[in-house]
Amino acid sequence: MKQKPDLSRLALFNLSFGFFGVQIAYALQSSNISRIFATMGADPKSLSFFWVLPPLMGMIVQPIVGMLSDRTWCRFGRRIPYLIVGAIVAVIVMTLLPNAGSLSNTFWVAMTLGAVILMFLDTSLNMAMQPFKMMVGDVVNEKQKGLAYAIQSFLCNLGQVVGFSLPFLMSYIGLSTHASHGVPTSLKVAFYVGAVILIVCVIYTCVNVREMPPKEYAEYHGTSEEKEDHVNLIQLLRDAPGNYWRVALVQFFCWFAFLFMWNYTTGAIADTVWHTTDAKSADFQAAGDWVGIVFAIQSVASVLWAMVLPALERRFGLKAAYSVSLIIGGAGFALVPFMPDQWTLFIPFALIGCAWAAMLALPFTIVTNALEGRPHMGTYLGLFNCSICLPQIIAGLTGGFFLMLVGEHQYNMMIVAGVLLVLGAVAVKGIKTSSTDSQE
Repeated sequence: MKQKPDLSRLALFNLSFGFFGVQIAYALQSSNISRIFATMGADPKSLSFFWVLPPLMGMIVQPIVGMLSDRTWCRFGRRIPYLIVGAIVAVIVMTLLPNAGSLSNTFWVAMTLGAVILMFLDTSLNMAMQPFKMMVGDVVNEKQKGLAYAIQSFLCNLGQVVGFSLPFLMSYIGLSTHASHGVPTSLKVAFYVGAVILIVCVIYTCVNVREMPPKEYAEYHGTSEEKEDHVNLIQLLRDAPGNYWRVALVQFFCWFAFLFMWNYTTGAIADTVWHTTDAKSADFQAAGDWVGIVFAIQSVASVLWAMVLPALERRFGLKAAYSVSLIIGGAGFALVPFMPDQWTLFIPFALIGCAWAAMLALPFTIVTNALEGRPHMGTYLGLFNCSICLPQIIAGLTGGFFLMLVGEHQYNMMIVAGVLLVLGAVAVKGIKTSSTDSQE
């Protein structure tokens, strides 16, 4: 089979630029789900159940998108049609989610509508995210794949910085943070702005990216359109390389930890820094805005650490760089409950950013290298997304139980998250890094 040509840095950038907009939307969702539902009146012990829906939809949608796009060959491309549909739906539901509490005067009806809207939002975001990962696998050669995913990681973190910061910025320019009658105006406008940026970024990628037609794809991948027509998911999983499962184990602990962070950080710092647990209070809403800032600090630190990671890999090896990053992040989680004010929270979240950088950059590099030359790349990566979604589902279902175990103090869940990241670092030892092992 022919070797894929090198691509310019601009081409690699264009390939993933739409990911920037998608991540703004994802950041708004992940940093504000608990805040929105708490403001609507949800009990802290039940908040984790709302977090089941996003990863559940991701686990269902992404393998389907991967499988269908493996079979799709049309004038708009192979992966891009799914990106377009996902982005359009995401824009619509992003305008609805912060208004969920206003759609009904009945508590349980409002909660149900909010959950349904959240489900559609995450379905669409998953549909929009998956094509970016698959397009890198489709058109980028093995030599440049690390750089391509690094660019994608950079855009991901930059998008998250913007998305996390938008509610605070809307408050800063004077929009209302009053929450007595629903979600503050500042938060609603943040979602509207995020929706506009999302669609603009996706349009840019669609205009500037050319996907391979079937014949050209077959030449570079040593496969054919016919070989990708029929797929047995169970057989694919049976035939998956060893590193596919080893990385999935690491992912389990990591994403379990980060679900707890997204779910409980607002309540944790509202309690420890603002000294309130009243979700409708001005102090709680201020804590919610500040969560966006510390999450942005996490993303900035992640960008910086992503620049350091290649040097660490060369000097100490991939496994050492991966595990050390997770241990540093685990220490950051454990420090959160002990920070005396809002400014010192920058320290633990900067440390958490180191783990986040490794989680974004390394797993897909390891897995796509292990899958190189195999058919059904999109389906495999869609299935691999289950290693991200399944631990979040389990964390969402068990979050209330863990919260009771730690005295119903949300800040103690940060310590639990730290322990989980350390367990992930231990699991990294099982990954094989030689070319022989990675292709087993």
